[in-house]
Amino acid sequence: MIKWKEEYRVGVALIDQQHQKLFEIANRAYNLLADEWRIDKYDDIIVILEELRDYALFHFSVEEEHMKKIGYQRFLSHKVEHDDFKEELNAVDLYKLDDDQETYLSNILSFVVTWIENHILKVDKQIADHKY
Repeated sequence: MIKWKEEYRVGVALIDQQHQKLFEIANRAYNLLADEWRIDKYDDIIVILEELRDYALFHFSVEEEHMKKIGYQRFLSHKVEHDDFKEELNAVDLYKLDDDQETYLSNILSFVVTWIENHILKVDKQIADHKY
């Protein structure tokens, strides 16, 4: 389970709200993974992955628009990180997922959570430090 902490706050209200939504989606994946009573989780995993992908695209577009608006100088390198994340989500192999749902979901979740935490703490925080 991944919990929102104040240290993740970047100081831009809309971005912070959207980050919290990403944490919420990740937590639903954790809850699904922990549900021992559900044998076939494939359809639910697909729904969560699609929501994560769609919401990440939405969030990245909002964040990138904000960076352009404030004249953020590290925009391109920041966008590259977003693009890398999108590529990773698009590379999900549905056949492998169907073969071993628990392991595959666990690996995806590990990637997503690590990426979100590192990206927020190391990259997004710099947006708030940007001087207009």
